[in-house]
Amino acid sequence: MNWTLEVIVVPVTDLDRARAFYADGLGFHVDHDTVRGGQRLIQFTPRGSGCSVVIGSALRPMPPGTLRGMQLVVNDLRAAHAELLARGVPVSDMQVRGGPTPRPATPDDDLNFVGFLSFQDPDGNGWSVQQITARP
Repeated sequence: MNWTLEVIVVPVTDLDRARAFYADGLGFHVDHDTVRGGQRLIQFTPRGSGCSVVIGSALRPMPPGTLRGMQLVVNDLRAAHAELLARGVPVSDMQVRGGPTPRPATPDDDLNFVGFLSFQDPDGNGWSVQQITARP
């Protein structure tokens, strides 16, 4: 049986600000931005992902800014880091988390499975990005 993650609900305070961040800042595809019965719902999908992110005026399962641990996977962390910086996203330096303590990544590091960076959306919801180029 396959278990497929479909949607992550992200709590935000300002839908227009969050829409701009996820669509323009991160480059997520806007699947839809709809209003029904006075409630607005926006769904985004990261490029290459089968899982979407949803924000909305009636979706408040937790306080905005409290969601942590969401993780994106890329095949080239250095390119992802450069793209996020070019898009104006405040992003951490790249780290290697394969040893006893995280350390800054160097140009010679093989980042597969151990390379990470992190960022927050405008509300403070925390994201990390990991490089996985091949799975064993």
